[in-house]
Amino acid sequence: MPKMKAAMAAVLVMEKEGVTQAFGVPGAAINPLYAQLRERGTIGHILARHVEGASHMAEGYTRAAPGHIGVCIGTSGPAGTDMITGLYSAQADSIPILCITGQAPRARLHKEDFQAVDIASIARPVTKWATTVLEPAQVPRAFQQAFHLMRSGRPGPVLIDLPFDVMQAEIEFDIDTYEPLPVYKPAATRRQIEKALEMLDSAERPLIVAGGGIINADASDLLVAFAELTGIPVIPTLMGWGSIPDDHPLMAGMCGLQTSHRYGNANLLASDFVLGIGNRWANRHTGSPEVYCKGRRFIHVDIEPTQIGRVFAPDYGIVSDARAALTLFVDVAREWRAAGRLKDRSAWAAECRARKASLAYLRKTNFDHVPMKPQRVYQCMNEVFGRDVTYVSTIGLSQIAGAQFLHVYGPRQWINCGQAGPLGWTVPAALGVRAADPKRPIVALSGDYDFQFMIEELAVGAQFKLPYLHILVNNSYLGLIRQAQRGFDMDYCVQLGFENINAPVGEAAAQGYGVDHVKVVEGLGCKALRVHRAEELAPAIRQAQDWMTQHQVPVVIEVILERVTNIAMGTEIDNIVEFEDLAADKADVPTAVALLD
Repeated sequence: MPKMKAAMAAVLVMEKEGVTQAFGVPGAAINPLYAQLRERGTIGHILARHVEGASHMAEGYTRAAPGHIGVCIGTSGPAGTDMITGLYSAQADSIPILCITGQAPRARLHKEDFQAVDIASIARPVTKWATTVLEPAQVPRAFQQAFHLMRSGRPGPVLIDLPFDVMQAEIEFDIDTYEPLPVYKPAATRRQIEKALEMLDSAERPLIVAGGGIINADASDLLVAFAELTGIPVIPTLMGWGSIPDDHPLMAGMCGLQTSHRYGNANLLASDFVLGIGNRWANRHTGSPEVYCKGRRFIHVDIEPTQIGRVFAPDYGIVSDARAALTLFVDVAREWRAAGRLKDRSAWAAECRARKASLAYLRKTNFDHVPMKPQRVYQCMNEVFGRDVTYVSTIGLSQIAGAQFLHVYGPRQWINCGQAGPLGWTVPAALGVRAADPKRPIVALSGDYDFQFMIEELAVGAQFKLPYLHILVNNSYLGLIRQAQRGFDMDYCVQLGFENINAPVGEAAAQGYGVDHVKVVEGLGCKALRVHRAEELAPAIRQAQDWMTQHQVPVVIEVILERVTNIAMGTEIDNIVEFEDLAADKADVPTAVALLD
């Protein structure tokens, strides 16, 4: 039997499981693993500037393409605790990432050794499995189990903690005959699918709510096929956005309290039946169950048994991987259609399309204000970026308005941490997406506070040649919190602006916007431009694209916004407050997706 260090066995197992890229920060307690990574030379490594950044890079890497599992590596103590936010974000959105931490030697774990912390116990609530491996011979099997768990059932993250002496110990392990464990995913039965179709067939105005589980299962093609076979309109959730193209005739809009379309909410409220697939009925999608559920029946299909009934009890539940369920939905629907058993849904679908194209349901974007309104920024982005662009965003008014006004045409083209929403996520996640895919157009979207949280990670993009375009909308405010504080009649501790003594005269930073992002970005080895007017944005994007090609670094376009813009949102899907004008004519919404040729 071949003999090797336990750390080498870990590297060999990762190779066999398909890992080719890792993100991390080395340190004394994890150096044994890094030594074996260096010796093998098979797994690329990108050095983060903050260990939390490494965890979000791993998330972006996983989210970018089906089958990927991002790996983040850190040393003992604070490196592990820094990655907890990334583990939480991954757990919340069903994203598999593997977090590997170094640890003090076993004999010192109970002696409050330097940077020794029980990271497995800390990580357990935000992982599928978190373990400190105490026996060297268990290391390869711990990694084997980790990949099995990450891929099986509801996907999610795992943390493996490796004491220094465990990694250094010599073990016997035969990698040549190693095989990954079979992946378990529950699958719907034909009887269950037929019952669901019978219930759907009894409805007059059914909708499909398409969740992120469809994208995780790489089943968007099946969703579209099923919708087209049945003629049932689709409402994607924020995590499911892109599972059906925005301009598809059966894309009925997004529903929710914030990241939603007026026509999406109206279509949901007009429905009498909802089939949810791979979704979790998140509160920012539903509002209160009393309003969301009134007058309609529900079927819920989800890979995780305990998700069914968690928010409200559906009329029928099916535990299944989204791809397995949709495969059967398509097969049975095709048979029923051939036999003339499916209802004609054309009138209902036309009703949903009419709302989508109606000016009464469209928010105005064509504002000429200087400083700019965010609505006009997204209109300009729609005009410039093509159908193949991938957006990466996190949280805040920038993300909410982006979801209301941007267009997404395919799966994994809207990459967003939906449930956790940690500020600072966007920059490292975009770098992870670029590491996964060197070719696709990537546009990150941040407000100024999200951007400042982990701005240091831009240096990673410069060092490792990971170019992408970052649109930074700057109102020098914690905009979403400022808007939420209206209910408390205050504007307290949310202003980011100050007079920057180093700002050139005449520049926006000298007008009370505070941080000179252009200088900071350039100091980190990247390129940046600042835009004040709508007519400047398209030329700036062209310049940014030229710089990315020439220098192979991230490029930031800072757009100076008016300080205060309130974005449409509310407490219920039937009670959304509109703070800005609705469209009066087509000139007000030149990039509304239903009005495009």
